[in-house]
Amino acid sequence: MRPLTVPPASTVAEELRLGISRLRASGSETARLDAELLLAWALGVDRSTILAHPEATVAGEALATYRTALDRRAAGEPVAYIRGLKEFFGLAFAVDRRALIPRPETERVVELALAEIEGRLTAAPRPKGTPPLRIVDVGTGAGTIVVAIAVTLRRRGMLGEVELWATDLDEDALGLARENAVAHAVADAVRFVVADLLPDDGPPWDLICANLPYVPSTAVDELPVAASYEPRRALDGGPDGLAVIRRLVAQLPDRLAPGGVALLEIGADQVRAVTELARSLLPGWRWRIDLDLAGLPRVARFEGAAGEGWTARAEEARQSAEDEPEVPGANGPSSASSTGARPPSPGLEP
Repeated sequence: MRPLTVPPASTVAEELRLGISRLRASGSETARLDAELLLAWALGVDRSTILAHPEATVAGEALATYRTALDRRAAGEPVAYIRGLKEFFGLAFAVDRRALIPRPETERVVELALAEIEGRLTAAPRPKGTPPLRIVDVGTGAGTIVVAIAVTLRRRGMLGEVELWATDLDEDALGLARENAVAHAVADAVRFVVADLLPDDGPPWDLICANLPYVPSTAVDELPVAASYEPRRALDGGPDGLAVIRRLVAQLPDRLAPGGVALLEIGADQVRAVTELARSLLPGWRWRIDLDLAGLPRVARFEGAAGEGWTARAEEARQSAEDEPEVPGANGPSSASSTGARPPSPGLEP
């Protein structure tokens, strides 16, 4: 094996200047953040530490690792893949090329899911023997949605009241999801299943969450170069971006429990298409679109006819847990047009 070439010692400030200049020249729009994250990772410290100690020495293997990482980032590889981790919902997740890198906007799915769950669990007394809420994360990828839900419910003392499943068509992606569940000590609380969307059998679901591919096929190749490192199957949503989502929505009438809810992440410019989809496949259902933190349409919420377990108190709990407004409408948005949103990028990170 070729020995590692160790460059002479330098300082944090000098290496950041070198890295920022190198990455700006390569076209990175987040050159400073990239360089800071990579240097902190190479040194085994957090970003705040290197910012607080610009005079600190960088030498040996740490310096060689950092400069190699700069080469990889300059070639377009995402920072998350270089570091092997990505922060999501306040948690650190292992990431690699088996699955899509989690995006900040997907945290909105988790927030809304937790509001639904908490609302239902606290809406009325749950006598001993009451079946747990059945929840599934469809197309789980790295497992970020289901693991974030499990960790939060454990913290709130509610994990024993739910039955959590996660599915993916790709066994390799499920392997990564299991690793993340183990890392956060919730592997025993989640059942991981290889499936094309929903599992074939079992009782209906109380809550379905999904971040399925929603980028139109023709737009995938136009995404930033970082996206070329990610599995195309996790990005490509077919001709209109809704091919996979449409298949899942078509299953909801048969697979969602009375009063159940589905939360599906969508592209910011897909309001009109999702409106038509809901009217066509879910007549009589309640539905709406919630915004992400940037104020863009992001999560389509579909709700079947109310059943015994759904009460006004649950609705109040869900509403009070939400910080962001929705696209208004009785059975969907009052306007089916796009809101001038950006192209359907999945929130590509550096």
